[in-house]
Amino acid sequence: MPPGDLRPYPPSLRSIAIAEVVVRASEPVSLDGIATATGIPKPTLRRLISTLVDSGVLLREVHAKTYSVGDRLSAMAVSIMSHSSLRNERRSILKGLVDQIGETCNFTTLDVTEIIYVDRVEAAWPLRVHLQPGSHVPIHCTSSGKLFLAHMPARQRRRVLYGAPIKRYTGKTITDPARLEAELARIRKTKISTDDEGYLAGLISVAVPVLGRNRRIIATVAVHAPTARMSLKRALGHVGLLKRAASDLGRIYRHFK
Repeated sequence: MPPGDLRPYPPSLRSIAIAEVVVRASEPVSLDGIATATGIPKPTLRRLISTLVDSGVLLREVHAKTYSVGDRLSAMAVSIMSHSSLRNERRSILKGLVDQIGETCNFTTLDVTEIIYVDRVEAAWPLRVHLQPGSHVPIHCTSSGKLFLAHMPARQRRRVLYGAPIKRYTGKTITDPARLEAELARIRKTKISTDDEGYLAGLISVAVPVLGRNRRIIATVAVHAPTARMSLKRALGHVGLLKRAASDLGRIYRHFK
C-alpha cells in the first residue's frame, strides 16, 4: 500500500512503511509526519523508529527531531539499483551513448554524502581513468556529485558545505562554500553539471540528472574524458545525447522514489 493509505497496516510491514515515508520525503521527516503518513500509533512508532535508528536504517538528525535515510538503507538502495534485473537494459543504454559520443559514460547515484558508480561503460581508448562500479568519489567536485548536492534540501546542503573544510583535490577544486553555492544555483537552473579538472587533473565531465517518480533526481548519467582528447566545451555539445539517455534510464527506474 502507498504512504497515506496504510490503515490498517499489517504489523509485520510497519517498519517498511516508515522507511518508505522517509525515502520518499524531500527533507528529514518528523515523528508527527511519519505518524500522519502511516497511521501507526505514536507509542508503537517511537519503538519502531528507535529500532530502525539503532540498526542504521534511519538516521536521527542531530539538531532536530526528524529522521532521514541511514547508511544501511542507503546501501540497500544502491545494491538494488546495481544488481537489479534492469542491469542489461541499463548497460544497453549506456553502451549506445558511448558508441555515439566515443567516450566513457557512467551511471551514478548518491550514497549518503558520496557518489557511487553503479555502472560504467568504457570507451575503447588506451588513455582512460579506471573507476569500476562500486567506486566512490566526492560529492563537491564531481559533475554527478554537484548535481545531487544542488538538489539537496537547503539544510542538508549547508551541512555538507559548511560542516567541515572542503577538501582540495586539484588546483581547480572549488573549496570556498560561497563560490560552490553559486555554482550549485546555476546547476539547479540549467540541470547540467560540469567538472573542469576539479577532481582529477586532466579529466573533465558533464552530467545530467536521471529523474524517477515525482520528477526527483535518483541518479545521474555522465560522460568523462581526458582533456587531451576532449575539451569541456566539446563535451557540453553532447548534452542532448546525455539527456536522451537519462530520459530512457528514468523510464526503467520509475518505481524508485
